[in-house]
Amino acid sequence: MTVDPPIRLADPADADEIAAMSREFIEHGLPWTWRPGRVLKAILNPETNVAVIRAERGLVAFGIMEYLESDAYLVLLAVRAESRRRGFGSALLEWLEASASVAGAQRIRLDARRDNAAARTFYNEHGYHEVAINRGRYSDGVDGIRLEKWLRPANAR
Repeated sequence: MTVDPPIRLADPADADEIAAMSREFIEHGLPWTWRPGRVLKAILNPETNVAVIRAERGLVAFGIMEYLESDAYLVLLAVRAESRRRGFGSALLEWLEASASVAGAQRIRLDARRDNAAARTFYNEHGYHEVAINRGRYSDGVDGIRLEKWLRPANAR
């Protein structure tokens, strides 16, 4: 899927806005751990992709994906509330999945709050399967749900 404005890798100047969006849309009600310094480290890390969609009004969406030995881990993905249901999240996820595939990842894993039905539905609609419940995963006592999507069979090299 192509979006306008296009998806691009984040640069250091994006760190503050990404951190603010993480706090507002992902870490609400939790301790703020994705502060600008941590986001900047992710942007500069060669084992991590931080992708963004920017418009004239600022940051629309972002995603952070870490590359592990044979898997990729989708750390964060967020779209501004006023830009949701317009394809930005889907396009960003597909871009990150394609990047993970090119990097050789066999599967992508992610965690979502058990009480976040919208996120769980979004990922289910994109081929992710719920594989485990992590009781008390989040600091507010909410359970986490581990989701994964296989990009190629486990025995493929």
